[in-house]
Amino acid sequence: MKCVLFYHAFTSCWNNGNAHFLRGYARELHALGHEVVVFEPIDGWSRLNAIREGGSPAMQGIPALFPGIDIRRYDACLDFEEALHGADLVVVHEWNAPDLIAEIGHKRAHGAPFTLLFHDTHHRAVSAPDELAQFDLDGFDGVLAFGEVLRQIYLKLGWADRAFTWHEAADIALYRPLPHIERTDDVVWIGNWGDGERSVELNEFLVEPVAELKLRASVYGVRYSDAALHTIQAAGIRHGGWLPAHCAPAAFAGARATVHVPRGPYVRSLPGIPTIRVFEALACGIPLVSAPWSDAEGLFPEGAYLGAADGTEMKRALRALLDDRELWSATVQTGLRAIRERHTCRHRAEQLVGIVENIRATGLSQPLRYIGASA
Repeated sequence: MKCVLFYHAFTSCWNNGNAHFLRGYARELHALGHEVVVFEPIDGWSRLNAIREGGSPAMQGIPALFPGIDIRRYDACLDFEEALHGADLVVVHEWNAPDLIAEIGHKRAHGAPFTLLFHDTHHRAVSAPDELAQFDLDGFDGVLAFGEVLRQIYLKLGWADRAFTWHEAADIALYRPLPHIERTDDVVWIGNWGDGERSVELNEFLVEPVAELKLRASVYGVRYSDAALHTIQAAGIRHGGWLPAHCAPAAFAGARATVHVPRGPYVRSLPGIPTIRVFEALACGIPLVSAPWSDAEGLFPEGAYLGAADGTEMKRALRALLDDRELWSATVQTGLRAIRERHTCRHRAEQLVGIVENIRATGLSQPLRYIGASA
């Protein structure tokens, strides 16, 4: 197949946690023998912010990490006829502009022969449904939802058997154990502080345990306010700033444990959807302790990570991992096995090919009007 993928950003991962998976499944589609073309806007907010933070060298190195993938930047004058020429599969990620989503859907609805899928990896369906309604999905053949609970929302919107659960996963070509790197930190956390929507949780499950246990710790990410920087620095935690996604394995390798602190909407309204950091950490062979979230779909077996209901349990779990070599090793091995057996980007690429084949074989490739689309 010729696969044409529209992302908000491929070369930039600044405040773009989706970059890991979007890059990874593109890599695996190519490895399966498919032609892969990726389009990203030249003025995307992730790319522009990365440039402002001096990230041009990191972005320039991305194509070399994904040989064989044709990466194209476009401006307001994108020629859709040329971009979509010969496509068999087109996947449009939800961080794209509504106008672009509508235009590609229009092409499909008016006879373009490709299979067209919308890829939703956000909590707006429950946290801001009005934003979801801005997407004109008339003409799309289906939706790839990154969790069963999100798929159920699309079913209620009238998508019937055209919505598919398609979880994120680990790109194990990049995210893997690096045993040659010395573990100089006790704890590492990779994540963006954001707009304060999880400040309380980050203090309870990261900052306070590290401070009270007197651990060596580093955090990486962007959008840290002055108050957030003061908080972590007062706890003796080093802030490493923006960490390009492909550098995360080295950061994980340099620490003995990490923590998972999901955002509120995922905990309250989207059970069963972990953040990409869970897949990353387990793939890199670092034990993880998670703040509360519901693994409603049974993605991970018992022992793949430790759970902590509150800050006290987080301190207890971190101390146990750091002091008990057998527990540490067992957690690492269980997590690695779970990723390699079930949650790699190769698994997801093969699933995607199967979804496309199913749509075509069952005659579902006639676009269906999306009830929530704008008129």
